[in-house]
Amino acid sequence: MNRDMIRADLIAGITVALVLVPQSMAYAQLAGLPVVYGLYASFVPVIVASLWGSSSQLHTGPVAMLSLMSAAALIPLASPGSPDFIELSIMLALMVGILRLALGLFRLGAIVNLLSSPVIVGFTNAAALIIGLSQLSKVIGVPFPRTESYLADLWRVFEQLPSLHIETVLFALGAFLLIYGLKRKMPSLPGVLIAVAVMTMISALMSYEDKMQVSQAQIQSDRIVSAMTDYAQVKQRINKLTDEIALLNQKAGKQEKQDGLENIEAAAELRAAATVLKHELSLLKTQQTRQRVSLHKMALVGVKTPNGQWQFYPQAALPEDSESDGKTWRFNSIKEGQIVLSAGGAVVGTIPEGLPAFNAPTLQWDLILTLLPAALVMALIGFMEATSISKAIASTTGERVDTSKELVGQGLANIAGSFFSSYTVSGSFSRSAVAAKTGARTGMFAIISAIAVVLVLLFFTKYLYHLPQAVLAVIVMMAVFSLIRIRPLIQAWRVDRISAGIGVVTFCATLLMAPAIANGILLGITLTVLHYLIRIMKPRAEIVSHKEDGTLGGIKSHHLEPISELYVPVRFDGSLTFINVAYFEDIILEALSEFPRAKVILVVGSGINVIDASGEEKVREIAHRLRDTGVQLMFSGLKHQVMQVMESSGLVGELGRDVFFADKQTALHTLKKLSEEGVLEDGDTNERHGSRGSNVTGPAL
Repeated sequence: MNRDMIRADLIAGITVALVLVPQSMAYAQLAGLPVVYGLYASFVPVIVASLWGSSSQLHTGPVAMLSLMSAAALIPLASPGSPDFIELSIMLALMVGILRLALGLFRLGAIVNLLSSPVIVGFTNAAALIIGLSQLSKVIGVPFPRTESYLADLWRVFEQLPSLHIETVLFALGAFLLIYGLKRKMPSLPGVLIAVAVMTMISALMSYEDKMQVSQAQIQSDRIVSAMTDYAQVKQRINKLTDEIALLNQKAGKQEKQDGLENIEAAAELRAAATVLKHELSLLKTQQTRQRVSLHKMALVGVKTPNGQWQFYPQAALPEDSESDGKTWRFNSIKEGQIVLSAGGAVVGTIPEGLPAFNAPTLQWDLILTLLPAALVMALIGFMEATSISKAIASTTGERVDTSKELVGQGLANIAGSFFSSYTVSGSFSRSAVAAKTGARTGMFAIISAIAVVLVLLFFTKYLYHLPQAVLAVIVMMAVFSLIRIRPLIQAWRVDRISAGIGVVTFCATLLMAPAIANGILLGITLTVLHYLIRIMKPRAEIVSHKEDGTLGGIKSHHLEPISELYVPVRFDGSLTFINVAYFEDIILEALSEFPRAKVILVVGSGINVIDASGEEKVREIAHRLRDTGVQLMFSGLKHQVMQVMESSGLVGELGRDVFFADKQTALHTLKKLSEEGVLEDGDTNERHGSRGSNVTGPAL
């Protein structure tokens, strides 16, 4: 590595780090995790992926799509931000890593081809909307309690618009204008980092957070105190139920591993008890959501008494002889029996200093099967993102991309990261684009960016305390809304309306099924495979005739006159396999019914690429049935591999080599001559045609 390469990678690494630090914290919040876990995910996985991956300019780390999918998969199992939720996030990263590693080692990257372009676009558009709009609550400063219905949650956010926090909106707007303005006017500057630094300084100077911890006695409203107490009790019950369900499932898993009917019955009873508790948990989460939104609407005003103690009254119940502090106080949380009120906005808060310790991920075996579908989809989506980014960059650099090696690198990054408290990571388009633009030469740039994160974790986390969460929300929204693309779906509609329709269905399903967005893309994959199978089952097959230019075209699609009543050319553009032999038979019988005087059915088979045992058997059966009725089945233009199968099976010898023509022109010319000579009319096709020998026969090679 020469000095120029080192200098280029150093500049690219530092530049990427300026984007990575604020992005990783924002994406961690999107994943339902404390912001420090975004920094943890930007350390070890970045280094491992750089060393083992294929692309020298691909930057691995937290990304918006997988952050949302991780949160969506885990929300039904644990409360976001809780210790159990963090453990599951790390375990999910390990699962995704193992799946990617396996796909790479066994060179199964082609499985990503199940994701058609319209499905990917539909899913990406829906996911971008879900991710972006999920940050709206942080932009306007209202709670966004998550339930199993994303659209219902989003509607609750819109209902809270009258209760928005003006300062929070101004911070979000300021961050957007600063990032957008710098990108337009001074693109060489790290606009995201500058916005973070400026807004953090302003937040600290104006005491933007503005929280106060008070006792129940200081709130002069029994109704509000009762509502806060009920909320705290429901939250405690939810935490207790979550632990109980996990414990019951663990006990059931142990019982199921033991032999004996008694153990099986005990496990079934434990599973049933867990199911009952899950139902109660679901009801309580819905109740807690309503309570949290209701509490936010209960605005209070503060009054400082002569003895220096604060009292809080509902805005409509402020005593006439009292003067408020001019602030609007709202419920924030309950901590150690004390009520926390806030008149300001949400900030990142305390970020633990130091590097993540080496810890083996905690495996909750009873949840592995539950999380496996989401892990598989995340593995495929992450791989698709990483390879598409790598190939896009390679198209400009000329670098060869080994998709299997990239899968291995991404898999090892997630596996190694899970031992250092990292959640799921993948290749980042925005950071990779920055690296390519700033001249990164080798994977060393990514290692340099990881070192920058290490420095932040060691020395600078305390300076990020006052960073407004609204700023991080704007960073996420600006990143994901740029992913929305409508033009590819419009283009797909022009080419293949069914595939475009599947893309639209995927988009709608992903929105409706959110936060379980993995189900949306699974539906898209299922519909794509079904559409593909239907097309294979019914390939293009039609009776053909000569067009004005001399080429062959369908008599129905081009409104053509038949070539002859005595011989009927049928084009079959599909492989002859078990899945479509019935359709092949149908088209032959249809030709015979439309031309009852026909003595020859000529299969124009240049479009047949493969024939299997079922196809060979069906050809043999149809040929014998037709021969019994005085009709000859002939073929033209069969490919070498198809003729090879027919010869090795004895079908060519059985039907006669003279029914196989090298090309359609020779076949049609011969049949026309036979027709003019009256051979076909006499019904003596086998004898008269067979005497013509090798001048007119033979397979197409």
